[in-house]
Amino acid sequence: MSLRAKSAVTEPRSIRALLIGIAVLWLALIIFAPLIAVFVQAFAKGAPAFWAAIDEPDAWASIKLTLITAAIVVPFNSAFGMAAAWAISKHDFRGRNLLVNLIDLPFSVSPVVAGLMFVLLFGANGWFGPFLMEHGVRIMFAVPAIVIATAFVTFPFVARELIPLMMAQGRAEEEAALTLGAGGFQTFWHVTLPNIRWGLLYGILLTNARAMGEFGAVSVVSGHIRGLTNTMPLHVEVLYNEYNFVGAFAVASLLALLALVTLGVKAFLEWRHRDQLAATGH
Repeated sequence: MSLRAKSAVTEPRSIRALLIGIAVLWLALIIFAPLIAVFVQAFAKGAPAFWAAIDEPDAWASIKLTLITAAIVVPFNSAFGMAAAWAISKHDFRGRNLLVNLIDLPFSVSPVVAGLMFVLLFGANGWFGPFLMEHGVRIMFAVPAIVIATAFVTFPFVARELIPLMMAQGRAEEEAALTLGAGGFQTFWHVTLPNIRWGLLYGILLTNARAMGEFGAVSVVSGHIRGLTNTMPLHVEVLYNEYNFVGAFAVASLLALLALVTLGVKAFLEWRHRDQLAATGH
């Protein structure tokens, strides 16, 4: 093993140091410097100005709407992701490859285009818009449109996290459980779910992070109504366009803080996963 480890690294120490230095410098310029700048600008006029920007009614409305949207979208897409991964990895059926490609569709479609798709469907001149308006149902430029657009751009994350994991695990344990008399729900709850829980948590974290930070699709369908349909990213744009830089960066710092918390939870889950694998000898 020691010979293999030595032979795997053939570059001189100076070359390795140079490459590591370039990587660290690039991360500092692209990630750390902008992140630090957000917090510096948020507190540029002191903590009182920061808290005043956060305590403003429109800011609270955007925070509330963002959290509500994530609270609706994340469970829905988690359930969809588990069902899709179960069907694709544990069963053979016609259209299986088509289903996989459809799951990947939001990755290849621009969020702005996705928003325009829902405008064409539910807008006043869309396919279903006139019918919905006749029955007093409002989708566009309201909370339902924001939830639908966010669900569309985030629904692949859980499924794409679980499909390769469940395919690698195979079907032997589920087939054994069914042979021993377990029902479908019992098999999923006691056999499948414990094996995929870490991948499921990763997918949920990614879905939640994207749901809270989505801008393009939500911007098209929201209508930008202050205090009603502006999520946190949209509220940041409004404040910035009004030259309220402290307010914009204050709300942006909350989004950055949520991203850092998500990253910390993900790192913790990865550490627990590695610790569990080490304890079981895998």
